[in-house]
Amino acid sequence: MSLSIKDEDVDIVIAALRPDLSIFLEGWRVFLSRFHLIIVKDPDLKEDLKIPSGFNYNLYTKSDMDQIIGAASSSLSFSGYSCRYFGFLISRKKYIVALDDDCVPARDDKGQLVDPVAQHISNLCTPATPFFFNTLYDPYRDGAEFVRGYPFSLRNGVECALSCGLWLNVADYDAPTQLVKPRERNSRYVDAVLTVPVGAMMPVSGINIGFNRELVGPAMFPGFRLPGEGKNRWETMEDLWCGLCAKVVCDHLGLGLKTGLPYVWRDKDEGSDPLQSLKREWVGVKLIEEVVPFFRSVRLPRTAVTVEQCVIEIAGLVKDQLGQVDPVFERAANAMVEWITLWKNVTSKAI
Repeated sequence: MSLSIKDEDVDIVIAALRPDLSIFLEGWRVFLSRFHLIIVKDPDLKEDLKIPSGFNYNLYTKSDMDQIIGAASSSLSFSGYSCRYFGFLISRKKYIVALDDDCVPARDDKGQLVDPVAQHISNLCTPATPFFFNTLYDPYRDGAEFVRGYPFSLRNGVECALSCGLWLNVADYDAPTQLVKPRERNSRYVDAVLTVPVGAMMPVSGINIGFNRELVGPAMFPGFRLPGEGKNRWETMEDLWCGLCAKVVCDHLGLGLKTGLPYVWRDKDEGSDPLQSLKREWVGVKLIEEVVPFFRSVRLPRTAVTVEQCVIEIAGLVKDQLGQVDPVFERAANAMVEWITLWKNVTSKAI
């Protein structure tokens, strides 16, 4: 399918947690060199970044965060991989693709390198079908179609706001699963894209993701932090919380979310320790049992007609319904409100 998307409509956001980006960017040069990059340095990283020449990029550091955000933020944090959300905040492009710096291009089942940017944009620029599942998956891909019995009244689909890619090699496992399957790697390349149905919740990761900033940007935020920013923090909880919020917003506003292609290859972090990860994650593992039923039950009022209004409504429900379960939820609700205020302030200004 031919897509009339200009390169200047896309920002590539890279969260930099390692000082040397040379190997990472050289590996991606064939796909990323024609796009504008937003490289956000982890504010906890002390070393200077090494960035090879030949890329069109803007680098943002802790000083930029302090200057742009100022002292306004008390509940939000952009440390660790959460620094990618700062890139979402300061971008002015319609489409954003985020890639983590421990990923390299994957190869498909025919041995060809996968272009994740092209596939994310394809997902976002073709309709989604959240209201009735097509058993042949995405009917808008070349060679696919709607199956017998699919209502013609729904075949136009809706706009796709979010594209969640996958990855090969190191699978997206939590620490308990890593402990029982320490050598398991994901080697299955499934050539499929599907729309997640309305009402279905799913875990979202920012490792390989694309979204339409104009449709869903304010719902892409770092709103959840566990107590103890360092040792006790489960960074993936922020992605999970953000993804659940975004899915509820998409369902309410009649937008779609696709998952499947594109793949990236994620390298194993040799310094990772499942036992140490379990200690960090355990609080989050328990809390997620409260979080998922809550989001499955959320129903937003018809008066919430913008993403910003939806996030504020969800924040109020979080405070009322989950605030008594654990203080972390009240802090998350405050962070959501703070994010929307920050989003409005920053996006109204030229950067």
